[in-house]
Amino acid sequence: MVAAASLVVAAGAVAGVLAAFDDKPASDEAAPPEVSASPRLAPLPAVPSASAPPTTGSAPPSPSPSARRTQSPTPPRTDTKREHTTTAAGRLYRHPDSQVLAWARSHTGDPRHAVIASRIAEQPAAVWFADYAPDTVTARVAAVTSGGAALGRVPVVVPYAIPGRDCGGHSQGGAPGLDAYDDWIDRFAAGLGSGEVIVVLEPDSVAQTECLSAGDRADRFASLARAGRVLKSANPRARVYFDAGHSGWNAPGKQAAWLRQAGAASPESSDGIFSNVSNFHTTADEVAYDRRVLDALGGPADLGAVIDTSRNGNGAPADGEWCDPSGRRLGRTPTLSTGESRIDAYLWVKLPGESDGCKGRPGTFTASYAYDLASS
Repeated sequence: MVAAASLVVAAGAVAGVLAAFDDKPASDEAAPPEVSASPRLAPLPAVPSASAPPTTGSAPPSPSPSARRTQSPTPPRTDTKREHTTTAAGRLYRHPDSQVLAWARSHTGDPRHAVIASRIAEQPAAVWFADYAPDTVTARVAAVTSGGAALGRVPVVVPYAIPGRDCGGHSQGGAPGLDAYDDWIDRFAAGLGSGEVIVVLEPDSVAQTECLSAGDRADRFASLARAGRVLKSANPRARVYFDAGHSGWNAPGKQAAWLRQAGAASPESSDGIFSNVSNFHTTADEVAYDRRVLDALGGPADLGAVIDTSRNGNGAPADGEWCDPSGRRLGRTPTLSTGESRIDAYLWVKLPGESDGCKGRPGTFTASYAYDLASS
């Protein structure tokens, strides 16, 4: 992935450790579970939390992103009215199957445990569906959404299977073609249930399309627009956000033009945009950028933006480094009450401590990296 991009990593290779713990490399990195998931919203406590809520009986989710094309059919809508409910900040959902929780449960004696458990494991983060597994995706999505509904909390889910994702970079993969992707999205949508849910639709899928031909880009945008319609038709309470890259990438007008083609200005497909996924730009920069993109995008006045604040506490490195750059820290805690107009949420879409591939295996939770972020 180019340096300007978000770098969303789904799987990977070697582990990294703090020098002080080099003699125990096996304890530094959690074995990758089948999800990149969510901890519960709360003020940072001084001690680790109690055990996570129980899982459902369903299988867990997978690891932790035109004119020439025949238009895919849109399912009939049962309710065209958009719900943009103001939700209490404390109602974001912590899914219990995450790498940080797995590490915290098995490393209670580690000297970094209290910091990691209280400052990262207690916070809600998104659940990624990064593999192409159509036969199981409905049940895995339902396990997350039903878990959130049972607690009266709002899950955040990330479908990440668009063909040609990451232009063949670290996070390459996805469905074998757009027809297969359309079918996968249908199955994904079938697991959304009827409760509130936030869908961060395909990170990098709009901002990172320079590698595609004009025809392939149009085909992708048509498939994304369809995906938004399918998701919102399956669950009218789903809030679907489209990829706006981040403030250090494409100009707002250029990004908005692509987003319009991808359906992000249509209330049948979209509730707005997301930015800064897996990146480091400051919240203030993202707020200003997102408002400019929304202004250029047009569409209903209630379109909003959500911002990934998981690792942006110190902003982006001056040298543009994107792979686990040193000196970063946690950003604002996740909330659906930002106090900022047109900014619907601050979310942890990238789980802090899951490496980009330099301080640990790509996509794998690495305690040394998590500790650096949480203690800076």
